[in-house]
Amino acid sequence: MLRLYERSPRWAVPLAAVGCVAVGMSYALLSNPTYADPDAAPTCLLKLTTGLDCPGCGGTRALWYVLHGDLPAAARHHFLFVFALPFLAYLFVAWAGNQAFGWRLPELRISSKVIGGFLAAWLAFSVLRNLPWAPFTSLYV
Repeated sequence: MLRLYERSPRWAVPLAAVGCVAVGMSYALLSNPTYADPDAAPTCLLKLTTGLDCPGCGGTRALWYVLHGDLPAAARHHFLFVFALPFLAYLFVAWAGNQAFGWRLPELRISSKVIGGFLAAWLAFSVLRNLPWAPFTSLYV
């Protein structure tokens, strides 16, 4: 596998990553996750078995709304995903541009404290959205 990687052109890995992102975006666009029958079973295994929203619950719907330009609706379904999306997009473009074309975009340095804070916020969001009283019931998706 390493020999294959070493022999492959510089742009092959970023192109494969773009393909994976395109498949995910295509799935979100084609499946229209915002529409479901009222009596349909949840597709998330955690929600199906426990009734709880998982940490990523609403992410596909948020992506669908982002791709349609409706940021308030996207944030309603998964605020932290919408918040992180520009950072993830920049990190991906900087990495892929460097790998494929040798671009040197300004490096986005994210400290481990910031990453830890984001993960703590995500954990808190995941717990709060499952609490059964107001104002947390507004976080149900």
